[in-house]
Amino acid sequence: MATIKLKVADEKPPSLPKAPTGIVGLDEITAGGLPAGRPTLIAGSAGCGKTMLAMEFLVRGATEFSEPGVFMMFEENADELIANVRSLGFDLDDLVTRKMIALDHVHIERSDIEETGAYDLEGLFIRLGHAIDSIGAKRLVLDTVEALFAGLPNEAILRSELRRLFRWLKDRGITAIITGEKGDGTAITRHGLEEYVADCVIVLDQRVRDQISTRRLRVLKYRGTAHGTNEYPFMIGTSGFSVLPVTSLQLDHRVSQQRVSTGVQRLDEMLGGQGVFRGSSVLISGSPGTGKSSIAAKFLETACQRGDRAAYFAYEESKAQIVRNMRSIGIDLEPWIDKGLLEIHASRPTHLGHEQHLVVMHDLVRVFKPAVVAVDPISNLFMAHDDAEVKPTLMRLIDWLKTEQITAVLTSLTSGGASPSELDDPLVGVSSLMDTWLLLRNSEIAGERNRTIFVRKSRGMAHSNQVREFVLSDKGIDLVDVYVGRDRVLTGSARMAQEAQERAAATLHAQDHERKLRLLASKRKAIEAQIAVLRAEAEADEAELDFIVAEQTLQNTIENRDNADIIRRRVGIARMNAIATGNP
Repeated sequence: MATIKLKVADEKPPSLPKAPTGIVGLDEITAGGLPAGRPTLIAGSAGCGKTMLAMEFLVRGATEFSEPGVFMMFEENADELIANVRSLGFDLDDLVTRKMIALDHVHIERSDIEETGAYDLEGLFIRLGHAIDSIGAKRLVLDTVEALFAGLPNEAILRSELRRLFRWLKDRGITAIITGEKGDGTAITRHGLEEYVADCVIVLDQRVRDQISTRRLRVLKYRGTAHGTNEYPFMIGTSGFSVLPVTSLQLDHRVSQQRVSTGVQRLDEMLGGQGVFRGSSVLISGSPGTGKSSIAAKFLETACQRGDRAAYFAYEESKAQIVRNMRSIGIDLEPWIDKGLLEIHASRPTHLGHEQHLVVMHDLVRVFKPAVVAVDPISNLFMAHDDAEVKPTLMRLIDWLKTEQITAVLTSLTSGGASPSELDDPLVGVSSLMDTWLLLRNSEIAGERNRTIFVRKSRGMAHSNQVREFVLSDKGIDLVDVYVGRDRVLTGSARMAQEAQERAAATLHAQDHERKLRLLASKRKAIEAQIAVLRAEAEADEAELDFIVAEQTLQNTIENRDNADIIRRRVGIARMNAIATGNP
């Protein structure tokens, strides 16, 4: 009886050898790169970036992984290719001189094939083998397969030669990229055969919507390994090919217990006394003129004061305008720009598609490595697109920034005013992605407009549930306690009038208290005077009594003395009489 060996759950399957492309986003999508020693088909319409992707694969292989490569082209010549990729910062002349890359232009004349009727790839194999051996190549690009088989009308021969080409590449152990043009209908390529032979198929696409062009990439097929299957935005810029694999991110990012200040002391107090968590996301929403950009700018300035780098993506004002306007409220961003701690990227939201805006952010953050990123405002960035696209796009941005432990400050323009209806704004649907949500409002009372702020939510910390008045001045940003009346909150002039009334009442109360103290002191003095008079009278009466007693005592003494003299006289007389009578 056959024994079936069960696979342990924790046992990892053997990994397919990968050849890293050096394009960070693409390597994440493909879980390490393209299949090593196997062919990969890059398919797409004209202008979508097939040649650029293939060339960057070779350049980064040569410069970052010490793997020489051969680029065989059938349309452009070597000089044209070198000039075209120079704008990406690739110096092919130097790589060719150092024998890290070999360029070979093969010209195929269709008329010759039609006249002879003979076609096979034996000559190509010889030429490829010589180019590979001349530099010890590990990578190869054939650009494009349509040009290679342009003069071959027989589909049976085409299928046979394609299989032969792909088998020859596999036998040589070469990691190859073969580019192909998009076919008609459901076919990936023009011939509709290459995608079945290749081990990995990547489809590039370029779309235009609302007059905005967006490029996307999708791994249609990848034998022997798991890979991302979604569409991913990419762009071709001055630093080369950039892919943002945001939809493949998992909720497994690290969290920090460290708190960072918002730069507004009383706002920090509302957020548990210490500010927000590092690496968290903060949404500042409100109607026009409530001060969203001011709080974001103060947040960035405070980060720079700590020595952290900060990036500001602005979609309403230019860099110079932002610096000038923020000076009016005591926030000077220019010194931090000069020190290289602050980078301001200002552009119109219609300049690129919203996915490409994320790619631009990804590239700048990857190079600049900021600790804080502000996007002002996200509502402008997505104003030309359906609401259904907003939340997934923001989710990609926020999750990626959290993965990089970057504190995100996003502002959002709402259409409402002071009424609760602003909470129904479509963009509020993204608030569930945010860790902290600050809501700013304009309060119009008695012909005066004032700003208020409160913390709608702040995950993981105790926070204030009170409304504060938000004050902007040339000294900076400050929050003031509002006054709650019987039926409304008092701000601005009403608050100042209330404060004046309370100060007047306090002054009157203090004066009344002082008057009562003085009256009490007077009464105390009067009582003390009366006590003194009574005490004096008592002392006088006591002295008089003492005098009377002394006088009576003296009188008694005198009387006693007189009585004693009388007695002595009487005794003397009696004695004398006794002597006279002879009867002593």
